[in-house]
Amino acid sequence: MFTYIKESVEELRNNVTLPSRAESSNLMVVVAVFSILFALATWGVDTVFSKVIKAYFNYVLN
Repeated sequence: MFTYIKESVEELRNNVTLPSRAESSNLMVVVAVFSILFALATWGVDTVFSKVIKAYFNYVLN
């Protein structure tokens, strides 16, 4: 376990490069936009399914 942690820290120090602040900001905007779009798509599908299920049960019960 200690060897794994030691090698992980070593790899982080030697092989990982962090993006610049500008690149990080751009990526944050992209993630935010896609998160909002995905949330809206999920809301839309949920709304449609909800209406379909309500219509089905109204038809079956009446």
